[in-house]
Amino acid sequence: MVFYFQVHQPFRLRRYTIFDSDISYFDDWRNEEVFKKVAAKCYIPATTAILDLIKRHKGNFRISYSLTGTIIEQFKLWAPEVLDMFIELSKTGCVEFIAETYYHSLAFLYNRDEFVHQTQKHAECMEELFGQRPRVFRNTELTYNNDVAKVVEDMGFNAILTEGADHVLGYRSPNFLYNPPNCPDVKMLLKNYRLSDDIAFRFGNRGWAEWPLSADKFAKWVDNINGNGYVCNLFMDYETFGEHQWADTGIFDFIEALPAAVLKTGKNDFLTVSQAVDKHPSVGEVDVPHMISWADTERDLSAWLGNSMQSNALHDVYALAEDVLATEDDKLIDDWRKLQTSDHFYYMCTKWFADGDVHKYFNPYESPYDAYINYMNILDNVRNRIAETASSR
Repeated sequence: MVFYFQVHQPFRLRRYTIFDSDISYFDDWRNEEVFKKVAAKCYIPATTAILDLIKRHKGNFRISYSLTGTIIEQFKLWAPEVLDMFIELSKTGCVEFIAETYYHSLAFLYNRDEFVHQTQKHAECMEELFGQRPRVFRNTELTYNNDVAKVVEDMGFNAILTEGADHVLGYRSPNFLYNPPNCPDVKMLLKNYRLSDDIAFRFGNRGWAEWPLSADKFAKWVDNINGNGYVCNLFMDYETFGEHQWADTGIFDFIEALPAAVLKTGKNDFLTVSQAVDKHPSVGEVDVPHMISWADTERDLSAWLGNSMQSNALHDVYALAEDVLATEDDKLIDDWRKLQTSDHFYYMCTKWFADGDVHKYFNPYESPYDAYINYMNILDNVRNRIAETASSR
């Protein structure tokens, strides 16, 4: 079993009108409130549990994380004790921290130089905090195609994570390792979305045929892979534990029982992503010419690029790249990069908005249209700051 968790929170924007000229774009009160809520429900109890499991199983339980730069900054601001817990995890030798874009952005689609910069910044952050230079990369929300793999290979990474989408795999199984075309030095680890989603989305659903899901039952499902795969890649948001699936669903009891249930049969063990890469060969190539992601049933980019508002906002923020960087204003550049965080565009998604679905989760706006207008008002202020900096030179 290869457990990987994404740990991320954006810096949400405050309400910003066209008459506003304050350069404080982010809703510090709201961001602190959400962060502390999630820390209390997920980050503290889940990380405490993971630390305990590693000690209890004497190094036989292993796990991988990606912590975005924005969540790292929030840990430092509002819960440094949680960051200390992740540092303690890093010292166990059983936890791997992997690379992504520091600002959890979609920069690859719009500006390759910016993508490389953010990835390098994140890798340096992981090395500074945890003493690990990442070997494995995951793009924001598992967005991926062949081009991503090639750029990542050129940057020196030897593996990449992405979604085990049916329309990409066809008859093949996500439980093997593969190579992207023309990238012999990069292995692909593909999410087993069925088993991942059993935990992340279906666990607390009393209408689910498999409810309640016990650790022993899940371990048997994993054992069933034996003979038809090398790995079971379970990729999910860390907030699954305690936030998406509340404590009263039994999710913490489940995760605390799972390692023993898996290990007791002797059929399977736990690996970090790099250990899986080192242990198992690629069985062939998987060609992904078009972008995929782990979002929604479509497994595409429509959660961030599904309407003209999203397309326009993304185009406009990246169109400012040259002018923003030319200002050499560190505060402005950091603000601009925080405006690239993918959540801002996710809030503009119009798919099924009225159904109270996942697109409304921690969404600070009444509608996608409010999200768009607010965002574009802030971009106008960014343009004004660029102009003021240029005129003062």
